[in-house]
Order: sequence, then C-alpha cells, then structure tokens
Amino acid sequence: MMLRTLQLSCATCWVDVRLTHIEGRWLASADTPDGPSLGLGWQPLEALGAALQPFDGAVDELLESLPDILYWR
Repeated sequence: MMLRTLQLSCATCWVDVRLTHIEGRWLASADTPDGPSLGLGWQPLEALGAALQPFDGAVDELLESLPDILYWR
C-alpha cells in the first residue's frame, strides 16, 4: 500500500491530506480543526472532494492546488 501526503492550499487556508489506493478504491484523509475528515471514492478526486467537505467554500480552490500528476499504481 502506498500513501501519498499532500499539502493543498487556497487564499484562506492550507490543508494536509493523505491519499491511498486500497483494493480498487481511493481513501483520503484531510486534517481539519475538528479532527480528521475521511473520503472514499472510485477516483482520487472523488475521495479528496469528500474528505474536504468541512472546507465548504474552499473545496474547489483547494482541489485546484493538486499536482498535475496524481495517479500512480
């Protein structure tokens, strides 16, 4: 299992996230002021979007800060 750690940022905040691929699904964890937030999906962006939901107004901007190369096997 490979774990990828990223730091996403936008104009108002930055967020540490972790992303891994397990048995065909993607699992993401984002650090929030209230503790970790988890997201699960068939694609990395789906899992990250779910994990970033506590950052309601900034989700799109945070996802825009993802590196161009996100997929790996």
